[in-house]
Amino acid sequence: MRAITLDSREESKLLLTEVQTRTLLPGEVRVLIKAAALNHRDEWCRKGLYPNIQNGVVLGSDGAGIVTEIGEGVAYDWLQKEVIINPALNWGENQKVQSASFEILGMPRNGTLAESVIVPVDRLHDKPTHMSWEEAGALPLAGLTAFRALTYQGDIQEGENLLVTGFGGGVAQFAVQFGMALGANVSTSSSSPEKLARAKAMGVSNTFNYLDHNWITKAVDDTNGFDLIIDGAVGDTLNHLIQVAKPGGKIVCYGATLGNPSKIEARKIFWNQLKIMGTTMGSDLDFKNMVALVCEKKIQPIIDQVFKFDQAEMAFDRMRDGKQTGKIVLVP
Repeated sequence: MRAITLDSREESKLLLTEVQTRTLLPGEVRVLIKAAALNHRDEWCRKGLYPNIQNGVVLGSDGAGIVTEIGEGVAYDWLQKEVIINPALNWGENQKVQSASFEILGMPRNGTLAESVIVPVDRLHDKPTHMSWEEAGALPLAGLTAFRALTYQGDIQEGENLLVTGFGGGVAQFAVQFGMALGANVSTSSSSPEKLARAKAMGVSNTFNYLDHNWITKAVDDTNGFDLIIDGAVGDTLNHLIQVAKPGGKIVCYGATLGNPSKIEARKIFWNQLKIMGTTMGSDLDFKNMVALVCEKKIQPIIDQVFKFDQAEMAFDRMRDGKQTGKIVLVP
């Protein structure tokens, strides 16, 4: 089968090649991929910045497709079923935190940027019927991350003020949509006027360009501060978020694209009783509840652009350069 693999010998670090498949183990299924999507971890793998990097591994965590083969012990009614794949493996029984054996599909285990993928059957969920293949393939990883950040870690409540930073990325666009679906007053930030206009058209209450040196004052004046902030950048912008958080508010970080902060406004954290917490992916329960919300509210992922597998380098470069609004999708 054709697959997009990591190959450090290539200038692009990517290789579209023929990959040998294998026989299914008990409890496994083979899914014919109809659509897959990129996440920042795929680009980090390409840069060699992700743990357990191995040449030859098929990249990709997000995917949707049709079950074409089942292993021993798998119910026959899975055959030919349209599914999405939960890429979180071995979370464990503790809802608070993942187990020591937790891993994500796509490194070091072969992922979804292939014509087919083998996964345990318990990773499958019915494809939401209101979604196209491209939308379904874009949902899993970013949707799960956003949902857990909002609901389990953030405990968002109807009527609360929510700020989602960096609108345009996959997690951020889901956090915006989920926040609105859950009844929050949603604001978002970006350095791109075009992305902010897109967010406003979706129904976001307030938008802020973080390159505007007055954005912090404007945010506090317009909203009276935020009960919950969802952020994937951290860096020195964490201190900006501390300033716009309401007393008693929460800041939930799901990534650190800007690295570590050089300093932290510690006094404001303890004086305002702020909670700063991290989140990664989500549990099987989080995924189940996320899919239920998506189906109930008929939420549709924002698709930035769809590429064929042989355009993988272009797709990865678009993510690297931060040009996307929503999810970048690849199809075989």
